[in-house]
Amino acid sequence: MLLSGRVLRDVVAGRITVLFRRWASPQARPGARVETPEGVVGVGAVTRVDPAAIGEEEARRAGFSGAAGLRSSLARHGSGPVYRVEVAYLGPVAAEAEPVVLSRGERAELDRRLARWDVSAPRGPWTRVLLGALVGRAGVRPAELAGELGRPVSRVKSDLWRLRELGLVEPVAGGVRLSARGSGYLGG
Repeated sequence: MLLSGRVLRDVVAGRITVLFRRWASPQARPGARVETPEGVVGVGAVTRVDPAAIGEEEARRAGFSGAAGLRSSLARHGSGPVYRVEVAYLGPVAAEAEPVVLSRGERAELDRRLARWDVSAPRGPWTRVLLGALVGRAGVRPAELAGELGRPVSRVKSDLWRLRELGLVEPVAGGVRLSARGSGYLGG
């Protein structure tokens, strides 16, 4: 979830506590922590809403002077479902966490899922290659990884998203990094 500089500053200051986004499907998940240049932004509830039902108070919480301005902004950003995303500033970016120690069961489940993805990929095994490319690199951009791996950026982004759903990769300012869980998985 990308935030403009102005919106990010207002989230950090507590003036914006909710965002409205037009997405084909939700691009943020409740409980996510997004590292930004200003610090960590937490994502609360993500719900689909009818733009016509957005009230004046909600619009102000989103940084608009009124609901009409918010609806006008949404109209300029295409068609499709509108999602309401609760956000809160959580504080400065913490130092990289220690690797997570995975149980035998967690490791076996990750092995099974990654092996299934590797076997079904026409290009062959990719999960360990991509995870390995993230070791020791915080904030690497998907386009940079794509160039290194000789793959289309859209495919690398898709692969990163899949690894993120397993908690092995996490977003940071400007890119992605191996999560503490990912470090634990590779190190074990």
